[in-house]
Amino acid sequence: MNEIEIFEPTPEHFGVLWKYIKEPEVTDIDFNGRSLWITDLKKGRYEAKEVLTDQFLSSFTHNISNCVNKQFNNANKVLEADTKELRISVLHPSIASSGISICIRKSPCMVRNTIQTLLDCQYCTAEVLQLLLNCVQAKMNFVFGGEPGSGKTESAKFFMQFIPKEERVITIEDSLEIHYPEINPGADAVELRIGPGFTYTDAIKACLRQNPKWLVLSEARSVEVTSLLEQWSTGVNGITTIHLDDLRKLPDRIQNMMNNVNDADRMENRIYRYVNVGILIRRKDDENGFIRRYIDQLCFYSREEQQNKIYMIVKDGELISRELPPEIEKKLAYAGIVHPFYCRNFEKYQEEGR
Repeated sequence: MNEIEIFEPTPEHFGVLWKYIKEPEVTDIDFNGRSLWITDLKKGRYEAKEVLTDQFLSSFTHNISNCVNKQFNNANKVLEADTKELRISVLHPSIASSGISICIRKSPCMVRNTIQTLLDCQYCTAEVLQLLLNCVQAKMNFVFGGEPGSGKTESAKFFMQFIPKEERVITIEDSLEIHYPEINPGADAVELRIGPGFTYTDAIKACLRQNPKWLVLSEARSVEVTSLLEQWSTGVNGITTIHLDDLRKLPDRIQNMMNNVNDADRMENRIYRYVNVGILIRRKDDENGFIRRYIDQLCFYSREEQQNKIYMIVKDGELISRELPPEIEKKLAYAGIVHPFYCRNFEKYQEEGR
């Protein structure tokens, strides 16, 4: 794995792209060798008018490579760099036959969503939102699923702001996107960053002696998911995201990441026991190009009497059931929550602008 260095961006580094970087509603800036495409939370995805000349592209890649002290040429075909809020990836024309390819993803030190905006855009119903806030209060383990660009990380960031500040949160990422200490000032938080000689699995194991209450893995991708579930089994609470198109596929998806096929049955049981809440975020582009993100599926995983079960609560964006697993009801009751679909602090959170 190549190390990704962090540098401070300036208008000189980005030229004509700077105005999109400064635009708060823009999430992604992509160039495919011919045209520039912008993803905007309100406008959707559209082709920009700017023409990126060969002179600009040469200057841009030269500036970025200098900032991170890396070469970008036929021998070094991939250039990656981070700023505090940007993740930059550039592919050399020698491997991108359509021309140099640029992807800039923005992850600002802020929570883009609030309770009110989520309700206004029909992200989910007020009842479902209150249920999930209660699940945070009851210290459950969350997996946010969805396709790339669906908004998994933003959804996780929204719910993480309801973790009590005295509960230590350790985040593990390769590119810093969560910004938990910045968006939750005063919280007990530790940020771990993956790099050469320090893998996701190393980071998860290192947390054992750091007294975490919450362990947040930016994305479950490979065998590190085994270590993550081991941590969750000790009573550490957790949040992670995963590429997924249906919550019912989550156990198979995780098992496919394992390197020990002989332990598949045991792992499946652990998934149902220690993953509590599954949330599938869907992104939908309407006929006008506007983007809508919403909770398409919500379920609880449960292992009861040697049987693995999925309790689907939301399906196709609709609340279809209020039946919760007995273990989930116990967790809620232990946290003093009598009515799972009613959060007693809901109005207070709204008044605070959360």
